[in-house]
Amino acid sequence: MTTAAARPSVLTSRDLGPAPERQVARDILRNGLFALPVALLIGFIGWGTSGLGSVGFAAGLILANFWLAAVLLGWAARISLGLLMGVSLFGFLIRIGLISVAVLAVRDQAWVEPVPLGVTLVVAHLGLLFWETRFVSASLAFPGLKPTTSEES
Repeated sequence: MTTAAARPSVLTSRDLGPAPERQVARDILRNGLFALPVALLIGFIGWGTSGLGSVGFAAGLILANFWLAAVLLGWAARISLGLLMGVSLFGFLIRIGLISVAVLAVRDQAWVEPVPLGVTLVVAHLGLLFWETRFVSASLAFPGLKPTTSEES
């Protein structure tokens, strides 16, 4: 029988398996870049060059947020699951704070239109996450994206 001292703690355990975070983030970035021209066109048609700049700025913030989340989660998982939990919660709060600071820093610039900026931040964040749920595997056997099946076999 093993004692509690001999068993590894969940908080000090670490994940040395494959890192699906970057794979998922790369897919989100690819989908975001695919949808970006449409969003930029809508911003330009609705608000001119100010709308174009606002949508582009918001899209840059969103894509940077997803990539930073993947990097931080992958880094923390390799160290300990306790750190992973802390980075998940506090990393989210810090990244949202950084997005807020970035928006507040440019809000009075001539090229900023608040409506396309805000709509892009909310709709693109949620849209990319909901879109990605179609491709993320809910299985521990295939962490990350669902495996693709070859039609040739």
